[in-house]
Amino acid sequence: MRLMNPQIRDFARLREEFRWPAPANYNIAHEVCCRHQQHAGRTALYYENETGAAKKFTFGDIHRLSNRLANALTALGITHGDRVGIILPQRPEAALAHLAAYKKNAVALPLSVLFGPDALRYRLQDSGAKLVFTDSAHAEMVHSLAGELPQLKTVVDCDSEFDSLMQKSSEQFTPPVTPPDAPALLIYTSGTTGPPKGALIAHRCLLGNLPGFELSHNFFPQDGDLFWTPADWAWTGGLLDALLPTWNYGVPVLGYEGGKFDPERACQLLKKYRVRNAFLPPTALKMMRQVSGNLRADHGVELRSVMSAGETLGAGLFHWGRESLGLDINEMWAQTEFNYIVGNCAAIMPVRPGSIGKPYPGHRVAPLSAEGEVLPAGETGELCAHRDDPVLFLQYWNREQATREKFFGAGNAWFGTGDMGCCDEDGYLWFVGRKDDVISSAGYRIGPGEIEDTLLKHPAVAHAAVVGVPDELRGNVVKAFIVPAAGHAPSEELKEEIRQSVRTRLAAYEYPREIEFLGKLPMTTTGKVRRAELRRRESRPN
Repeated sequence: MRLMNPQIRDFARLREEFRWPAPANYNIAHEVCCRHQQHAGRTALYYENETGAAKKFTFGDIHRLSNRLANALTALGITHGDRVGIILPQRPEAALAHLAAYKKNAVALPLSVLFGPDALRYRLQDSGAKLVFTDSAHAEMVHSLAGELPQLKTVVDCDSEFDSLMQKSSEQFTPPVTPPDAPALLIYTSGTTGPPKGALIAHRCLLGNLPGFELSHNFFPQDGDLFWTPADWAWTGGLLDALLPTWNYGVPVLGYEGGKFDPERACQLLKKYRVRNAFLPPTALKMMRQVSGNLRADHGVELRSVMSAGETLGAGLFHWGRESLGLDINEMWAQTEFNYIVGNCAAIMPVRPGSIGKPYPGHRVAPLSAEGEVLPAGETGELCAHRDDPVLFLQYWNREQATREKFFGAGNAWFGTGDMGCCDEDGYLWFVGRKDDVISSAGYRIGPGEIEDTLLKHPAVAHAAVVGVPDELRGNVVKAFIVPAAGHAPSEELKEEIRQSVRTRLAAYEYPREIEFLGKLPMTTTGKVRRAELRRRESRPN
């Protein structure tokens, strides 16, 4: 069932008329799996790995297999509230582990396959995970940490132990009653200071995601829709922005276990499976832009909708998407703690390149001053979301003080995201940068996003990141780190050409006074530029 009425083609009216459903019970596994059994033969998952091996699963298959796994969890001693680690790429066992945990009212703990031993140790220790599903490539690493993880009782290697575990279990399982506020997920998210914090997320978060999901994919679902994202299911982007909301509507998902993102392989997959909808982070889009030719005309990519989030999309990528994909990319803005709350819907509202869009129906978002006052149009403040919202996280795991510090304003009614932005006269929101990313230079407050977007319009620039570096005269100056595009060699002449390009397009005070060419930019495991690492490079003594 849709929450958005496709007959209403006015965004403001959709917001005005929207009311949240208020179910007494709400379980993610029921919403995305159990209730689709009247269409049990409908395809739920197409799976392929890098060798080309492929499988297909129906919603009936997913229901029966997740029931078996839920019973296996019972046999392994997993009870209500226990944390279940999942260290797996986009493969069927990862999805089944999530559903089984939800059916048990356990808490799924998704963990990236890119994590090393220190990252895994911290998250498994802090969460007190009792069981871990993983593959043979990571099972040895987890076993090596066992002496430091007293609460971890079981490690299941899905390459060698999963099938036998399933064969011992019944297909019949009766899930317990689940209140909407019951914990479902524990996702660790890195902040600007201190170690990562575990965001504890309720089952109701799926419901909170749906208005934005439907609109960012231009009234999802429609006949023939099929979804794919390269974002790992270990992250909010892959899990709550792709897999789970797609299955909520009984629509198939493509899962691809292929390691490092390959833009040409991505195009092949999009064509082969006739993918119609995708979440493609800006980093992936930048790489796909390097593929020669028009993706629609020359590579057979026929997407109906694309949502992009995680980093600023920028006007350059937006216009490339219009030319090469034949559609307007709908940028979305969110955080793990407060997901899918602002974005675009090109089907019914003009997209303003560079804007993150408007608050989706059911969500209230505004820039606030340091004193907690909503700011007027044109003034930059911290982008905050009102806490009266089903998508809001429950708390930071074992971090009561950190949780309290996120809320401020009258009655502590607003959640501070740490992102800076402003709102224009028409209600569009504009992202400026993280609090610590904003550059103060000679009295000007400069956001890196606009400069990076302008840099990417230069044909010699494949990737770019901008930070402020200390300057005796101006306090800070803008420095750009640039990965040259293929066929362009770093030179002083190219630096000056790029500087002048930004100076003429933006403003004299915004151009990068310093430029450094790199082979690659430091990135997080979710594909975001690690500007903090670039700033640390500049602070180190030569």
